[in-house]
Amino acid sequence: MVPMILASGSPRRRELLQQMGLDFTIVVSDADESAAAMAPEALVQQLSRRKAAAVAKLHPDAVIIAADTVVCQDGEILGKPVDTEDAVRMLTRLSGKEHQVYTGFTVQCGAKVHTAVECTNVHVRPLTSNEIARYVATGEPLDKAGAYGIQGLGGVFVTGIEGDYYNVMGLPLCHLATVLQEFGIQVL
Repeated sequence: MVPMILASGSPRRRELLQQMGLDFTIVVSDADESAAAMAPEALVQQLSRRKAAAVAKLHPDAVIIAADTVVCQDGEILGKPVDTEDAVRMLTRLSGKEHQVYTGFTVQCGAKVHTAVECTNVHVRPLTSNEIARYVATGEPLDKAGAYGIQGLGGVFVTGIEGDYYNVMGLPLCHLATVLQEFGIQVL
C-alpha cells in the first residue's frame, strides 16, 4: 500500500482526513508561502502545489495531500489576523455580509499531480461590537483565515453557506475524495 502524507500542520485538516477514514502521516511542508498579488483561486492552487512538491521531494513514493485556504471579500484576501485589533477589523468587515472561502488542494504521487480549487459563499449575520470583542477574547479567531472558525464558536455568526461546508474548514471532502480515486484510493 502506498503511504499517504498530509503536508499540513492544521489540526482541522488532520481531523477531516481522519473523518474520511484515511490512514496517513503528517509532514509539515516548509514551502515558501509568499506570493505575488493574484486572484484567490490562483493563489491557493499555487500554494498547495508548492507545499505538495516540497514534501514530495522527501517522500517521492507517497501520495501527498496539501492545501491552502483563504477568505476573500470584495476582492481582498483576508488571511490570519496578525493581532486582536486585526481580528476585530476583519470580523467587523464580514459583519452582515457575504464572503468567499477558497481552498486549493493538490494530490501528488511521483510525477502525477492533480490541483483543484473549491469556493464556498458564506453569509454572516450583523454582529455587534460587543459580540466581536467577546469572540476575539476567546482567542479562537487568531489562527484562522478571516478571523473565524465555522466549526467552533464562530459558527454562531454564520447564517448560511452555498457550497461545501468542509471547504470552509479547510478541505473540501467531496472534491478531495473524487480526486483520490484518480490515485487509486477509495474512501468508501
